[in-house]
Amino acid sequence: MLTFYITRHGETEWNVQSRMQGWGDSELTKNGIRNAKLLGERLKDVDFQAIYSSPSKRTQSTSALIRGNRDIPILFDENLREIHMGDWEGKTRVFLEENDASNFHAFWNTPHLYVPTKGEQFIDLQERVLKAIDGIKQSNESGNVLIVTHTAVIKVLLAYFKKLPMENLWDPPYIHDTSLTMIEFDGNEVRVMMEGDVSHWGESNE
Repeated sequence: MLTFYITRHGETEWNVQSRMQGWGDSELTKNGIRNAKLLGERLKDVDFQAIYSSPSKRTQSTSALIRGNRDIPILFDENLREIHMGDWEGKTRVFLEENDASNFHAFWNTPHLYVPTKGEQFIDLQERVLKAIDGIKQSNESGNVLIVTHTAVIKVLLAYFKKLPMENLWDPPYIHDTSLTMIEFDGNEVRVMMEGDVSHWGESNE
């Protein structure tokens, strides 16, 4: 059996400022660093044969914090990057609501109808991410693998494995920073064991 432990990067400066990140980037906040370390503590007894990470700086930092001083290879895969948001990257939600209202509404409320002027549609993202997943499965027939990636990436994966239509992409739970999602592959059977769990945060952070 192969088990994927999937997490989102720690909270970043742009997250706090409500800026869209996509392929752009910003530093982890103190809270994001704390949460990544807490997830590392939660997963300290899991025997991971590899960590697969988006190459974004925020996911690289998160991967290193979760790994700590353990001897686990971190492998970077471009297909695990966040959805490409084109001109939206670095812009605040307030700005987009005022200047690109229809597209911004579609992104969050009718994702199956979201067609950016620049960047990726969700179906493009899903196809890209599934290539990464197929590659990871081919390299790891069994055991435990950690995947450090982004919100939309995790959501399109869950939609695929739960057989949800793209219009239900943003159904709960929300994928908070360093939340844990677990998917098991047992032969041809796929089981979503956990979604967006943040119990490692502790009461002070929820």
